Amino acid sequence: MSGDPEQEYFADGIVEEIITALSRFQNLFVIARNSSFTYRGRAVDVKQVSRELGVRYVLEGSVRKAANRVRITGQLIDATTGAHLWADRFDGTLEDVFDLQDKVTVSVVSAIAPKLERVEIERAKRKPTESLDAYDYFLRGMANVHQWTRAANDEALRLFYKAIELDPVFASAYGMAAWCYIWRKLNGWVIDRAQETSEGARLARRAVELGKDDAVALSRGGHALAWFVRDLDNGAAFVDRALVLNPNLAAAWNLSGWLRAYRGELDLAIEHHARAMRLSPLDPILYNMQVGTAFAHFLASRYDEACAWANKALNEQPNYPAANRILAASNAFAGHLSEAQEAMARLRELDPSLRVSNLNEVFPLRRADDLAKFAEGLRKAGLPD
Repeated sequence: MSGDPEQEYFADGIVEEIITALSRFQNLFVIARNSSFTYRGRAVDVKQVSRELGVRYVLEGSVRKAANRVRITGQLIDATTGAHLWADRFDGTLEDVFDLQDKVTVSVVSAIAPKLERVEIERAKRKPTESLDAYDYFLRGMANVHQWTRAANDEALRLFYKAIELDPVFASAYGMAAWCYIWRKLNGWVIDRAQETSEGARLARRAVELGKDDAVALSRGGHALAWFVRDLDNGAAFVDRALVLNPNLAAAWNLSGWLRAYRGELDLAIEHHARAMRLSPLDPILYNMQVGTAFAHFLASRYDEACAWANKALNEQPNYPAANRILAASNAFAGHLSEAQEAMARLRELDPSLRVSNLNEVFPLRRADDLAKFAEGLRKAGLPD
């Protein structure tokens, strides 16, 4: 409410931290940040929100930042009746911003789940970093990540590095920087493959080393270990730890789904992607969850299901190479050669460097048969050796 568009990232970050803190309570089902944010900045009927997201309560409010002062207001609404259950206002200085988040979190939880254990409330209060300057850069990086473009991804990477420079033990910043390198790889934006793989691995190792109680660092770092080091077992263990810490973190369920597919645990992969989509049904990268589901179906030889999910993803994001890869291979095995060739033509435009010979760099698959099958499908669709 400051009237300064440049401060929007700050409000976004405050809200994201409150969502994350609430999500740590296993007794609560909390819709993820990306779906919640689709309602930002517009008047909505809370009953409509309840229907669209499948929730009982809606927390809404505002953040006002002026000079060194912050005011957070919030109200909790029973979305099924429209009744106001709780409202409060919190004032403080920027130095108290984490304490303000804690006060809001504790007040909301006390209003809707008074029997929650106090130890869970204390755990939700964990500060992500002691450096407010580093935290500010981290929030700016997250704001860029959620734009999902190449330029924004480059800027996010720069900002996460700045956060790390200011706070060398900021685990989440390492994890998100590693994710930026994965996103570059997924979208065919890599410039120096060897250097970026090495750096992604370094960031991933630091994320999991420093973030033993940080669900963001563990899930992003664990997934990156699988990508850059091919350490599928430890990667899965770190993501599992993240899900224990925060069972409502949609991104972690999505990353876990991919890891399960890499390991050949296909039904579990589908189950985890479904959990991610349930937690964040309006997520801007819903297509990544849909592609993960398609990939698991493809590896399980359910080609029609794989095509259906890949097409859903392409309806969301037509320029996503992973969706075209899986659609091409699935159609080839399903006997739909013209559709396979059409998907391959689009894939060659998006990622002209892809060949059967470097396919193992796309997905870190454990089972040789899975890689051979993927290669065969893409070769049938027209990918050069």
